Amino acid sequence: MLVVGVMYDYFAAPSDEVASAVLDGGPAHLEPVATKGLDPVVVMGKLEALLTGRAYDDVVDDERSALLLAMEGDGEVLVLAVTDGLRDGLDRASGLSEIAAAWAQAEELSGSDPQQLAGVLGELQALAKRAVSKGERLYCWVCV
Repeated sequence: MLVVGVMYDYFAAPSDEVASAVLDGGPAHLEPVATKGLDPVVVMGKLEALLTGRAYDDVVDDERSALLLAMEGDGEVLVLAVTDGLRDGLDRASGLSEIAAAWAQAEELSGSDPQQLAGVLGELQALAKRAVSKGERLYCWVCV
């Protein structure tokens, strides 16, 4: 089930330090992909597993999987690293509709519209392509 009250904005930045600096105010100036309920560990981990064929357990064990870079208060706002595997998998992906249909089968996405997920995948892919072309990494700004 989606946790719709939590906002997850995915963005690209040239370094962990630059990414951390968006803690206050968010990454709006970095052309983020704004989502609700698409957390960077479970939901995006399952997406990475679909995109790359990498085992889900290996994805979440990656040292950059939701690596905490910055936190406000008791965790109301966070900046987390996202794996390079997700970035690279999105960059190389084809057949987004088919990927979205498979991704929609995840328990956490129960009831999600695969066409809507395909649209989000398209936005995430464009973000990943920009990141790869600039030698940047992906990050997630979380606001509870």
